[in-house]
Amino acid sequence: MDVNYFKGKKITVFGLGLLGGGLGVVRFLVKHGAKKIIVTDIKSREELRSSVNKLKGIKNIEFVLGYHRADDFSKVDMVIKNPQIPWENKYIKLALEKNIPVEMDSSLFFKLCKNKIIGITGTKGKTTTASMIFDILKNSGEKPVMVGVGQTSVLDKLEEIKKESVVVFELSSWRLSALGRARVSPAISVFVNIFPDHLNYYENMEKYLEDKKNIFLYQKSVDWIILNGDDEKIREFIPEIKSQILEFSFEEKTGGKSVFYKEGNIYLNDGIDVKKLTSEDELGLYRKHNLCDIMAAIGASFVYGVKFDKMKKAILKTNMISHRIEFVEEIKGVKYYNDSAATIPQSAIAALKSFKEPIILIAGGSDKKLEFSEFGKVIAERVKGVVFLKGSATEKLINEIKKYVPERDHANFEIMESMNKAVEFAARSADRGDIVLLSPGAASFGIFENEFDRGDKFKQSVRKLR
Repeated sequence: MDVNYFKGKKITVFGLGLLGGGLGVVRFLVKHGAKKIIVTDIKSREELRSSVNKLKGIKNIEFVLGYHRADDFSKVDMVIKNPQIPWENKYIKLALEKNIPVEMDSSLFFKLCKNKIIGITGTKGKTTTASMIFDILKNSGEKPVMVGVGQTSVLDKLEEIKKESVVVFELSSWRLSALGRARVSPAISVFVNIFPDHLNYYENMEKYLEDKKNIFLYQKSVDWIILNGDDEKIREFIPEIKSQILEFSFEEKTGGKSVFYKEGNIYLNDGIDVKKLTSEDELGLYRKHNLCDIMAAIGASFVYGVKFDKMKKAILKTNMISHRIEFVEEIKGVKYYNDSAATIPQSAIAALKSFKEPIILIAGGSDKKLEFSEFGKVIAERVKGVVFLKGSATEKLINEIKKYVPERDHANFEIMESMNKAVEFAARSADRGDIVLLSPGAASFGIFENEFDRGDKFKQSVRKLR
């Protein structure tokens, strides 16, 4: 496929949304000569006002908002769906029954991009790992282009790609589902970890894993996968992998190529020699799960071709990113950390275990049909105090915590309806030397637009404390 495919075509964009992805698809189609673009979303024009306003003045767009029409899926040349719309959706099924091609931004990107792609997936740590790979490549003199991270459009990034570019693409399970249908995988794949997630979208864990496996299923024998050698579920996939494997681990690996942690240092085994790359002390603020991410990034950069000496220097220039145990402020001896990206219990547990100081935790939110028993136990064991954000997951979490704390303390659980109130209450509860940590272990929907909005509101509320 090339961009001339879209010229003169009638195309439905299914799901405009508010995060920019749908806007990017529309702009891309306009630029490449689509005759008519039907933008349809179950949300109303008022709900989508900010996105609709950004498309004012484009004449060949028809908005169908607040409802859907069958003809927009059966009498068009292509449907491009929002990642979160399931393939079982009745309108998607209608299009497929009529032999109308259904794509997503990810599958179109892979079909149009001629450059090497490094794809990163995992339940948590995708964004951090992708950002670290980008930093290592850039600081080693390569020309990386970041795709699929945060709220930026995917297809817009095609304009940034030059002949010498390498693409670093964060791939959610939803975007991987489209790659499975297109039967393509990245030339270099990174599989960080796997935990239960999105079970409000997937009917079971097996369906979730089916989408995740598309990161490697269509690789060739000359391709590479960088996988977490400590994750038992990922190791179960090894018999299905046809490409070359590099493992990263917190245990020393002797056979094959690997990146591993040992006694405070990170080593690269290139298959011949074992060389020390960096130390935990040199990496400063990185915590244990960040070390996992940096090992994955080292592995991907190594198989891409970054030389040892360049990588050794580039690692020290990698940056932490927003909403992932991000230090915000220290106020009156209390340090505030934003870990809003912890949308599953396992991520919040990892954050809690990374601190030695007393913690006032802000947790809870919307439920994705996940299990909270271990999170509740860790909170009871490790947390000095907890403030809850209102949401369907919060009641489940509170019930789990109650199993491990005396009944007299059950009346002390505070549920807040805004981030301002949660931060104010946490600040009053904290003493000098404490940590106030936003690490919800749950989704953000309800009070907030998304986890980025939740984290931003936390930072705003902390800065108001001054």
